[in-house]
Amino acid sequence: MVIKVFVATSSGSTAIKKKQQEVVGFLEANKIDFQQMDIAGDEDNRKWMRENVPGEKKPQNGIPLPPQIFNEERYCGDFESFFSAKEENIIYSFLGLAPPPGTKETEKSDAKEEKSDAVEEKSEAMEKSEATEEKSEATEEKSEAVEETETHTEDKADEGAPEEAQSDQAPSEDQQENEEEHAVTGEEEEKQEEGEGNEEVEEQEES
Repeated sequence: MVIKVFVATSSGSTAIKKKQQEVVGFLEANKIDFQQMDIAGDEDNRKWMRENVPGEKKPQNGIPLPPQIFNEERYCGDFESFFSAKEENIIYSFLGLAPPPGTKETEKSDAKEEKSDAVEEKSEAMEKSEATEEKSEATEEKSEAVEETETHTEDKADEGAPEEAQSDQAPSEDQQENEEEHAVTGEEEEKQEEGEGNEEVEEQEES
């Protein structure tokens, strides 16, 4: 990836020249490879720059002024954007480049990654805690269901016990019928014995 800086080498504006020199000097000082594209002496460069600067970055007259910075064909920004990125130590991000080791931007990026990792670890811990709580609640619900089942079984057993006792105490219909038959048979035998006794008495009186 090559950084392209569009400048006007023959510009009559002191302000434009100063801005161009600041951008180029910064890139050279930080050993960032770039190409200087002159729009004053090359119509193709001028046309390409004007066509590829986004509309919101163009002035009211529609003609963007140098310096304009690109990473290959991707627009990075104008001088104001470059200056802000330099002040915030995010110039490599602004240019779409990976920051070299030991720079403030690298340290900032590492700190951001560490913070992101810490947030992820906290999130995982919270998810794990929630899962443990859900498991605990499920266990409690299962325990309560088991207790309810046992209570229901005990109640049912208690209800069945009096019925069995009542069943043991109350004689069955068959038993009652047998007892009644025995009673009738006993009465008939007593009557028969009384009849035989009367006959004997009568025979004795006749003799």
